[in-house]
Amino acid sequence: MGTDNIITLFFLIVAALIFLNLRSVLGKRTGTEKPPFDPFRRDQQDVERQSQPADDGKVITLPRRDQQSQPQADVPGRYEIIDDFAKPGTPLNDQLRQVYDNDPTFDPKQFVDGAKAAYEMIVQAFAEGDRKSLKTLLSNDVYQGFDQAITAREKAGETVKSTFVGIEKAEISNAAMDGSEVTITMRIVSQLISATYNSAGEVIEGNADTVAEVVDSWSFARDTRSRDPNWKLVQTQSEG
Repeated sequence: MGTDNIITLFFLIVAALIFLNLRSVLGKRTGTEKPPFDPFRRDQQDVERQSQPADDGKVITLPRRDQQSQPQADVPGRYEIIDDFAKPGTPLNDQLRQVYDNDPTFDPKQFVDGAKAAYEMIVQAFAEGDRKSLKTLLSNDVYQGFDQAITAREKAGETVKSTFVGIEKAEISNAAMDGSEVTITMRIVSQLISATYNSAGEVIEGNADTVAEVVDSWSFARDTRSRDPNWKLVQTQSEG
């Protein structure tokens, strides 16, 4: 065997040993690996629960929405998540129960937190004229109104400087079903520093040094049959 052949054989043996060593350390993909954990996915906990075996029949798997022929109103504790949020027997509790019947993934506390975050994002995006962000959060009709206001502001050479101080109070005031579409109205009391400047840099509206209280009534909607879990702002009303 020539010298070149000996050297080639040597490197082939070394490469094989390295490959076997890496395979023993890293393992190999079998197609059954869990996806990367994403704490921001709402369905992540459901995925984890479904992957766990039943515990002697003590774990009850609720049927999926498309498997339910009718709301299981007689199941004990079914409305616990709603009753903890709104007092049973009140109009709001009845409304939220109806929403829950159509969307068993609905959590009113999570909704309020999401609505508060969306409120701040929308207020800031409108002040900055950020159409891209607004388009993802607003219905087409509401977006058109916001877009027209931003366009008029731009044509006049006006700018808005806004500082979001915080939300003092946010509560669900109404919830309604129209077919498969749910609309939830929020009453939001926020604190904001906002001032509109003309092309000369003069304040023509608001006050750059004063924290103002803003009270809004905003309605968010989504189709419970849609795969899209996101809510859209469909109506705005200012209470002063």
